[in-house]
Amino acid sequence: MSFRLAIVGRPNVGKSTLFNRLVGRRLALVDDRPGVTRDLREGEARLGPLRFTVIDTAGLEEATDESLPGRMRRLTERAVAEADACLFLIDARAGVTATDEVFADILRRRGGHVILGANKAEGQAGAAGLAEAWGLGLGEPIPLSAEHGEGMADLAAVLAPLVEGKAGEEAEEAPQTDVDVDEEGETAEGPRVPTRARPLQLAVVGRPNAGKSTLVNRILGEERLLTGPEAGITRDAISVKTDWDGLPVRIFDTAGMRKKARVTDKLEKLSVADALRAVRFAEVVVVLLDAATPFETQDLRIADLAEREGRAVVVAVNKWDMDPEKQAKLRALRESFETLLPQLRGAPLVAVSARTGKGLDRLREAVVQAHDVWNRRIPTARLNRWLAEMVAAHPPPAPGGHRIRLRYMTQAKTRPPGFVVMCSHPDKLPEAYRRYLVNGLRADFDMPGTPIRLWLRSQSEQNPYKGRKKAQPSRLRKHLG
Repeated sequence: MSFRLAIVGRPNVGKSTLFNRLVGRRLALVDDRPGVTRDLREGEARLGPLRFTVIDTAGLEEATDESLPGRMRRLTERAVAEADACLFLIDARAGVTATDEVFADILRRRGGHVILGANKAEGQAGAAGLAEAWGLGLGEPIPLSAEHGEGMADLAAVLAPLVEGKAGEEAEEAPQTDVDVDEEGETAEGPRVPTRARPLQLAVVGRPNAGKSTLVNRILGEERLLTGPEAGITRDAISVKTDWDGLPVRIFDTAGMRKKARVTDKLEKLSVADALRAVRFAEVVVVLLDAATPFETQDLRIADLAEREGRAVVVAVNKWDMDPEKQAKLRALRESFETLLPQLRGAPLVAVSARTGKGLDRLREAVVQAHDVWNRRIPTARLNRWLAEMVAAHPPPAPGGHRIRLRYMTQAKTRPPGFVVMCSHPDKLPEAYRRYLVNGLRADFDMPGTPIRLWLRSQSEQNPYKGRKKAQPSRLRKHLG
């Protein structure tokens, strides 16, 4: 386990900006307004030769009740308790506030390694605040500018003995892979098997207040993510690694996605963009519906987005424990699913209760099945025998009296499965016949629900002499002929 550093401080002192600076990417949402960060976000930091885990936390609030700020504070306190060291950040331009003094006192009493950082210390504007920081009793403050990268060398010098001491106490476990995996994620024997080094990437998406964070917490077996009755609590797409009953996964909890017309706030736009990034990065996407209002227009758009991005899709209906007519409702849901999402026909539909944990075993099986299908590769010989049977059963049309000939078929890629058919006049093959082939692939090769890509290519496209005029015989040949 690597050294863990938690960045703490009151709201809007630049914790997320410093987090992004340390991990080298814009992972955490950053905005001028306070209170943007709510959940704990972890990242692999690089600071010179040092490698460690950095944790971005919510701004410390004085609330201790069951309100949203109170729940955010408890998550931050938990991160402080689990971290090897804390970087207590203040705003050098604002100076030391009464809130800073309260939290500095809490950190002193808890013990452990506490590093004091004075952010926004560039120029002369932060000089007074930097001097005030000495009065917090946490040692020498490190002047920093997370926005411009100033002070990183000083921070590295303070962290170096702590990180190296941790490495000496606990040798990091080198990630082991049981099989050789190529760049596309396949092995010599078939689809890759998720390992701790390369876990299955799973994103949970849906409308606000569908129970995404509660579901992820139930899978993790701990209250890792902030939850509550308020809609739109989650803002960042938080990724967490876990072992789900023997299945190594990295789960992305995402912000709820509302209709585009309703998203006017800048921060919500950033949250939705972060969720869309998580979908593109995932291998399997769980579209979470609310059992009380399933398959609303926004649900269909989210599911269609995952399909267009080429992700394997599993549809889960949450809050199932609150529905009195379960069997009748499940039959109606399956019928609606087949009608409203024909592009995902055959995809798993699972009823779950994130609150009680019921149905999570079936959800795990559905995720594994969807991932296997998404990685499936079919031998070329089988594909061409199948293509000949499909053409014999229903020959393609003959526009203008010229029949379209489907000559050859091969699988070009997986993740999702993509196939190339070599044929004559590919531009004239009707869309209905293309759907006939795709539906046949789903049914005959057991690939329900996964996106299937089908490309038509003309063999003449490979002919470098296509379009050239026929060479005219010379006069001598005409005379001799």
